[in-house]
Parts: sequence; structure tokens; C-alpha cells
Amino acid sequence: MKDRPPSSYGSVYVPPHHRPRSVITSPNYTSAALVDSKLRENQSASLNPTSDSGSLPYFKAQQEEQFQKPNFQYASAYDSEEGSDREFESSSNPGASPADNIDEWKRKLTILLRDKEKQELVSREKKDRRDFDQIAVLASRMGLYSHLYVKVVVFSKIPLPNYRFDLDDRRPQREVTLPLGLLRRVEAYLGEYLPQKSSTKESFSDVSLSRSSSNCSIATDEGLFEVPEPLSSSKVVTGKILWRRSLQLRDQQQAWQESCEGREMLEFRRSLPAYKEKDAVLAAISQNQVVIISGETGCGKTTQIPQFILESEVESVRGGACSIICTQPRRISAMSVSERVASERGETLGESVGYKVRLEGVKGRDTHLLFCTTGILLRRLLVDRNLKGVTHVIVDEIHERGMNEDFLLIVLKELLPRRPELRLILMSATLDAELFASYFGKAQIIHIPGFTYPVRTHFLEDILEMSGYMLTPYNQIDDYGQEKMWKMSKQAPRKRKSQIASVVEDALKAADLKDYSHQTQESLSYWNPDCIGFNFIEYILYNICEKERPGAILVFMTGWDDISSLKDKLQAHPILGDPSRVLLLACHGSMASSEQRLIFDQPEDGVRKIVLATNIAETSITINDVVFVLDCGKAKETSYDALNNTPCLLPSWISKVSAQQRRGRAGRVQPGECYHLYPRCVHDAFAEYQLPEILRTPLQSLCLQIKSLKLGSISEFLSKALQSPELLAVQNAIEYLKIIGALDENEMLTVLGRHLTMLPVEPKLGKMLLLGAILNCLDPILTVVSGLSVRDPFLTPFDKKDLAEAAKSQFSRDYSDHLALVRAFERWKVAEKVYAGYDYCWKNFLSVQSMKAIDSLRKEFFSLLKDAGLVDANTIDHNIWSYDEHLIRAVICYGLYPGISSIVHNEKSFSLKTMEDGQVLLYSNSVNAREAKIPFPWLVFNEKIKVNSVFLRDSTAVSDSVLLLFGGSLSRGDTDGHLKMLGGYLEFFMKPAVADMYECLRSELDDLIQSKLLNPKLNKCIYHELLSAVRLLISEDKCDGRFVFGRQVLKSSKTSVVTAQPALVSRTESGPGGDNSKSQLQTLITRAGHTAPSYKTKQLKNNQFRSTVEFNGIQIMGQTCNNKKSAEKDAAAEALQWLMGETRTGNEYINHISMMLKKSKKDHN
Repeated sequence: MKDRPPSSYGSVYVPPHHRPRSVITSPNYTSAALVDSKLRENQSASLNPTSDSGSLPYFKAQQEEQFQKPNFQYASAYDSEEGSDREFESSSNPGASPADNIDEWKRKLTILLRDKEKQELVSREKKDRRDFDQIAVLASRMGLYSHLYVKVVVFSKIPLPNYRFDLDDRRPQREVTLPLGLLRRVEAYLGEYLPQKSSTKESFSDVSLSRSSSNCSIATDEGLFEVPEPLSSSKVVTGKILWRRSLQLRDQQQAWQESCEGREMLEFRRSLPAYKEKDAVLAAISQNQVVIISGETGCGKTTQIPQFILESEVESVRGGACSIICTQPRRISAMSVSERVASERGETLGESVGYKVRLEGVKGRDTHLLFCTTGILLRRLLVDRNLKGVTHVIVDEIHERGMNEDFLLIVLKELLPRRPELRLILMSATLDAELFASYFGKAQIIHIPGFTYPVRTHFLEDILEMSGYMLTPYNQIDDYGQEKMWKMSKQAPRKRKSQIASVVEDALKAADLKDYSHQTQESLSYWNPDCIGFNFIEYILYNICEKERPGAILVFMTGWDDISSLKDKLQAHPILGDPSRVLLLACHGSMASSEQRLIFDQPEDGVRKIVLATNIAETSITINDVVFVLDCGKAKETSYDALNNTPCLLPSWISKVSAQQRRGRAGRVQPGECYHLYPRCVHDAFAEYQLPEILRTPLQSLCLQIKSLKLGSISEFLSKALQSPELLAVQNAIEYLKIIGALDENEMLTVLGRHLTMLPVEPKLGKMLLLGAILNCLDPILTVVSGLSVRDPFLTPFDKKDLAEAAKSQFSRDYSDHLALVRAFERWKVAEKVYAGYDYCWKNFLSVQSMKAIDSLRKEFFSLLKDAGLVDANTIDHNIWSYDEHLIRAVICYGLYPGISSIVHNEKSFSLKTMEDGQVLLYSNSVNAREAKIPFPWLVFNEKIKVNSVFLRDSTAVSDSVLLLFGGSLSRGDTDGHLKMLGGYLEFFMKPAVADMYECLRSELDDLIQSKLLNPKLNKCIYHELLSAVRLLISEDKCDGRFVFGRQVLKSSKTSVVTAQPALVSRTESGPGGDNSKSQLQTLITRAGHTAPSYKTKQLKNNQFRSTVEFNGIQIMGQTCNNKKSAEKDAAAEALQWLMGETRTGNEYINHISMMLKKSKKDHN
């Protein structure tokens, strides 16, 4: 459907799905009659030939000056683009032959390429859809992009997304209805609040600062955290203290080195390859500000290099002032390495050596070597931009190219000139040393040879040859249980290759297998790259346990689903599932630290340890007893489709470097064996290095960090990265931060943005925390945010799926995954008080580890909010409204917006649609996925992920009022009672009085949030009536409105709006002489020279009828009626109201419009 040639587009940013529409139009076209304009707008949208395509931002309102004549023009939400280009209006014969059509398009595309202002051509004609494939080939040869969107074809100079809401005739629009009594009660509260606010305005006028003020002294300001320079007298005192401390450290170190245990440890350390390079490493560090150390697996660099530096400083009597920070990519690495180094120094962890990871840490006042995750160092930079007092920064495992690591390198590169005494050491087992050296201006490189015991390597063909195992198309299908049947179906052989399979297709075809038996060659021909191979892994593990020498087995898997499913399978095996013979463990990043540490424990004699792990076990950690490694060759990796603004989580092939690291795990402490579960030719086709994370993930949090560190322009800063991310990805992140209110239009941090930088969570979760504190419903929001920050606590064992779903359903009664989590956690806390927490989790299929992690995070987040001044120790005050589930739902919406989907019901179920993806689905474990009907119009979601389709995770249904008050900023539409949100994608139609009420409430609510963030001590008593109005509205909105499709509005060229007149003819009854809506519509359409309208009518389950009228490619649906005839008349009436803006009907007016149409058609010709 798409053809994307190599793009010259790259320096010009256009937000995804906000592409301007460019067309070729007739130079004689200067005006159009009303109805003809509407018909042509929907056929090819060709109204404004003088558009300025240089103005690209989608969210700007269209200038009124563009509409001078005629007096009324059709305007849709999409035409609010400033300078939006119009679509092509073809005058060719619709029955033209394909060859003629191709020639015509060749001319059009040539003109498009020559026109510097226009970006694309759009057509709705059937002949263009018919010939799309041929035209797309032509466009591709000319360097253009093409896409077929249902009934619309687009040819563009820039890449096209998978979905364009501006071309979707079925985009939902919402008619909002509120009971008059509810409206009056809300207005009464506002009537009390507004005068009271005016009278007290002077008392809090000091908080009425600019919403985007970047001069506010929030806690992120650099000066508030930096320790003031000590006076000269105190410098002398400090110097003496450091000297005494340095002497003490030297004496302690010498005493340890001279002790029996110390000499034994030193003897062991001297056997490591890194120790032989000690003098060279220290000399390089003393002479160069940046040193790059490439040390092979097993050389000891991770434990020894930090010790060399500390020991050297201590021996030189500089230990008291020495401060070394060593970053690790994972918490388990930071913890295990710090424990090892403290042991080698003969100390208890927390003395001179410590660690700090999120929620945990062991660090004393005299700690001089701190191991931490990269994120911890970035948090320190937030409050201490110059890293005062730090003498050495070591960044380990730099080859992994995580986003935090790449970001840290940019920051450190800019810091080094300001801190010439600071030393930076970059380390990795395998890295492109020259790339890093050139980035830091030819930094010194030191290579340390590794020491690993020999590892015998077996690739798939070798394993099959040795074992005689036979692969078939069926014994490779991995069993993930009933609830994951779609994963199993994806593994079945199919014509269309998956990405995993297509990457290695050529390598498999070119493989030379002549040295292997016919059975092995035949077996390999059935190999399915999409499968992990649970059965095959089980077979290998059994053979190792039965036939091979003692030693632990490390199995590399792609993710938690694979680990848990394989673990369940192995536990059912008579040998592998026998605890007296096999100790089966898992290692995953989301597991609690106490669980992860179990992999280091030695099993009892006669028991073989099997560890199922992700790539977390590739580097830094050493499981001493591992002898055998099984490598599936894949890792679950997040990629980011910037054009469609959609993250994708799919297994992908690892790099050669990762394969080498996995193999090396088997030879760290003794000779080992590695079983690669893929052919050698596939390994040879692997990329050398993994794609850096900064190039394959959304960048919102990173961009917020950049602004918090006052690093200037986001795009300019990221252009300094080792490998810069795609400009479109950067702009998507900036646009998102503007939508949620964290950045202003000048990319400066707002007050909200400043508070968000202080919270170590995604911006959307930070927003939730802040509003939960402001609106006094903090406790449940702490649970929601913490729950979204850890692994899903709801477990679904494949053999107990029904029981697990039944257990989860008891927590869900209001169409919200988040509220179900709140109830589950609250009941767990009750059970914990009577020491029944474990039993509670077991009975309700909940993860004990996740519950404990949520509990810990809640305390951390509360502490951070307390530091920001938004809460105090009195938790009762901050939870006055924690019982109000409507308010909790609203706070969730405030945080998760713009993650919004419409819910449109059909006869049997409902469909979901988002702005960027069109049709989407719910994850099967959502409480909403089991519902046949959701009595709400909108769904907010935490994240979307593309697997085979786009799926929404963790959703909550919300009402119109919740979205209007707690969603994005509102803008007025083209008529009274017409409101827009999200750049016009979301449109709301309502009575003008209702719209005014929503706008007033929203403005005052925004003012409250702004004032509270500026002044956390602000007393909210004056806002009591306002909050009462908000709570009343969101609790009593019964969602009585409806979705409509294709509703258009007429806009006057002046600011005044024409008042609708009552129709002269009933929607369903005939007037004199058959003067009903159907005949009026037919007269109007046929006189304009178009084909007569046709009707499609459906009988609904309630014996009602609904009809859709179609003319000129437009479909308009009417309301439900008691019979088919009335339904058709109602659809015709709806079409008439659309065509004529609900102004006038009747024969006289029909004749008048028809006469104008005839004249208009002459002008067109």
C-alpha cells in the first residue's frame, strides 16, 4: 500500500499526521456556491488556491482574512491549518482508461515536484484508487511517497503515516448533552465562586505570573542546591580535616594489604589481566582528562579499575578528597559489583565503597567509591550541574548505548572544560573505541586483553548433527498458554515473512551445509526463526542434566513472557521440574533485588542450577558456577516509529557483540560450552553493534531532562550526541511536552514542567501525582503511578486463566484498569497488617514482588512531593476526596492525556480509534477487553504498543465532562457551542450555554493548578465552590451525548454567526406535494448536476431503523426511527442541514441554491 523511496526529507520537520494538503487548482477558480463547495470539498477539497504551504504547524488557527468571499464557506476542523493547501480537483473523465490516467498523473506529479510551495496531492476519485499501484510505482521513480487511505489516495514529497485523521470520513465527533438541571446547579456554584474570587484577587495577585515563566525559583534552580563557596578561614579548617581523613584511610589500606586475608586477595587480583595494566591505566588517567578502556570479558576491569584509582589516591594522601562515581546500566550490576569490591578491600559495604540504585542504597559519610545506575548520576546533575567534589566519573558498559548513557556523555563532554581536574573513564568489554575517542577529541585508548577459559561453541546445525534431533514445522511452536494464542498463531508458517525471518532470509539461502548429514539439512530447512523453541530447549537441558559434567546453565530468553512460559513448561518435566535435582531460577529487570540475588547462590550438592534470564545477564554480573549457556539469539527491543509516533516492542536479533558476551558467560571461571540456537550463517549476518537506544525510543523524558539542566535548545543539544536521533522523533517529543503543558511555545519550561523535572517518572505520571496532591485525592493516585512504574501485579498463569480473570474481576466494576489496581493494593495492605499478604496474593493471582515494589515507590513519591512543598506530614488533609472515584478518574485523565481513544458502539461490540493510529485494540488482560459495552465515550490509556496491531495498555473510561475539564486545552470552533481539542482532532458540539460553562470551569481550574504550583502553601479554601462545581459535573455526567460522523459547520467570513431558523418541513413527515426532506435533497443534488442520492437502511436489535444517505462519495447517517421510510427521511434531513448549515429549507430556497449551483459550475468550467 505504501512506497517509500529514500527520503531527501530530513531537514524539514512536519509533525506526524499534520501534513499540509497541497494541490493543483484551476487559476480561474475564485468563488463557489455553498453546496457545490461542500460536495467538492469532500470529493477533493479544492477551495483555496492561494494557500501558503510555508506555514506548516498544524495547531495554528486559520486566519480569518483568508475567507473574504463568498459570504459563507464550508470549513472543517482540518482547515484550521494556517495556509493549508487544498486537494486536487480532477476535471478528467472518470471513465478514462488506466493508461490515460497514468499519463495525467505523470503530468500532475511533475507539476508538484516543480512547485516549491506544495507538499502533496490528494484525490478521492475511484479511477485513482483503481490505478493506485501503477501510479505509486510512477511516484516512487520520481522520488515521491504514496499511500492509499481507504477512499483517498495521497502522493507526497514527504513520508506518509499509516493513518491520517484529516482524511478519515468516519472520524468520530461528539455531540455533548447535559441535563438542564445539572447545568443550572453548576452555574449556581460558579455564580458564588466568581464574585468571591474577584474580591480576594488582590490577596493572591503575587501568584499571577506568566504560565511559562522560567524565572520562578522552583527547587530545580541551580543556585538553590549548590553549596556556597566556603570562606577562606573555613577552607583552612576543611583542608586539615581532609588531611587527617586521608592519613587515616592510608593507614587502614596499608593494614589490610599487610594482613593475611589482604595478601591472599592481592594475590588473586594480581592474576587478573587488568592488574598487569595497572601502572599504564593510572598514568593515562593522570595525564588525560578522558581515557577509554576496552577490556575483554574476564579481564577484571569493572572491579579493578575503580580500585586502582581509589588506592592510588589513598596512597598519595588524597583519599579524603577523592570521590569516584562508577555508573552501571543495571541495578543488579551496581549492587553486585559494589559488594565484590568492598569484599576485596576487606570492608563492609557502606564504608569506603557503597552503591545507590532507585529505592535502595548503602552509602556512608566516608564513602569514596560509589557504584550507581546511570539515572542516579543524572539526578545528581539535575541539582549539581558541575558535580562539585567529584574527582572521577567512570561510565561502564558504554557499548550498550542506552539512552541515559548517551545523554550522560553529552552532558559530561560539555562539563569537562568547566572542570579541568575532573577525570572521565569510559569502559566496556567490546566497543568501537575509535568512535568514542574521536567524540572526545582523540582520547587515550587502553586495551586490556581478557582472560576467559575456553568455550566450545555449538551452532544450531552442530547441535542437530550431534543430537539427531529433528525439527518439524510443528514441534517448534512455543506454548504460551490459552490467553496468548495470538503469539502461538504468529509462529505458524505463512507466506508473508516476519521481520525476524526476513532479516536472515538471504543468509539462510546462501548457507553452505554440505558437510552436514541429509537429516540435519532437512531439519534446518524447517527451522522457524520466529520461534524461541521451548521444546528444543527442554531437550537440550535434559541432555545436559543427564549426560554432561556438573555446572549451572544460563539460558538467554527475550522477555518475561518467554521466561515464565518456559519455566512453567520445565516445572512440568519429571526431571527438570524435580526440586531435588534442579534449582530453576529467573532473572529479569523488573524482579525485586532480593529475587535477582538468588542467581548467585550455590545450590546444594547434586542439584543443578538453571537460570532463565534476559540480556540483563550479558554483562557486569558473573554467576560463578555457570558452565553451559543457551542463547536464543534474540532480545526484546523497543523501536520507535517516529512517522506514526508509535513505539513497537518486538523481538529482534542481537548483535555480534552481544552474542560474544553471552558466549563469554560460560567461560568466566572454568571451561564451558555455548549452544547458539540459530545457524552460524545467521550469526554472521548479525549487525556488529546494537542500535543505540536514543535512536529507537520516544524522547519525552530525555527532552524534559535537557530543559531542566538548562542545556539550551533541545534539537541543538541532541545534535551533539554521538549519534543524533531523528529530527522527527525530537519534534514529536517537544510537541508532546507542549501539549501536556510542560513546555511553552518557546520551548521554555513552564511551572508545571519544572515540577515534573523533580519527579523520577515519566511526565504523564508526574502530572498525575501533582494533581492528586492538589485535589486532595493523593493516596489512590500514588498507587496508580507506582503500579504503572512496575511490572503488572496481576498474574495470569496459562493453566489457571479463568480463575485469574475471575479474581481480577472482583476488583473491577467501573471500566478502569487503574481503579482495579487501587482496590487490589488497598486490600493487600489490609492483609499485610495481619501478616496475610502472601496468602492474599496467592489467592488473587497477584505478584507479591510487584505489591512490595508499589508500596516502596509510594513512599518515595510522597517524599518527593513533600520536598516540593505540595504535601506535608498530615496525610489526612491530602486524602479528603480519595473516596471520590469520579475525581480519581479525572486525575488519571489529566495525566494520561493525550493518550485518548474514542469508544464507538456498534450492534454487538465497540470500536476504538486514536488520532495517530486510527483503529486500535485493547490488550487481552485489560478489564475493558472483556466488556461488550462500555457506557463511556472516551478511553484514556497509559501506553500504546505495536505488536501485530496497535494495542492499548492500562485504560480507564471517562466521560465528556472529564475530558473537557481535564484533557487538553480547549479552543472555540467555528460556531457557538463548537469546541475543539488536540488540534481539532477532537470536536465537541453542544448548546452555547453549555460550552460557555465548560470554558469557564476549565479556565478557573487551570488557574487553580497554576496558582498552587507557583505557591504550594496556597490555601485552597477560596476554591471550594469551584471544586464543588467540578466534582458535581463529573459525577453526574451520564454521557447522554452521541457520536456523529462527517458533521460540518458553515463559517461566516465575518465574526458573526447566522442563527439557525426552524425548518419548514419536518425531518420525517411529508409536506404538500411530497415536499419532504428526501425530495428536497434529491432536487438539490440533481440540479447541481450530481447523481441522485442512495440510501442504505439497517434494522437494529431494538426493532428501530437507521439509514445512511450517500451522494458524491459522502455518507451521512441519520437518527434511529420506527420504520424504514422515516429513517431515510431523517438521513436526508441530516444531509440537508449539513449542506445548508441548518439555515433554511423549502422549495423557494432549493430553487435559489440550484440556480447558484448552475452558475458556479459554469465558472468552474
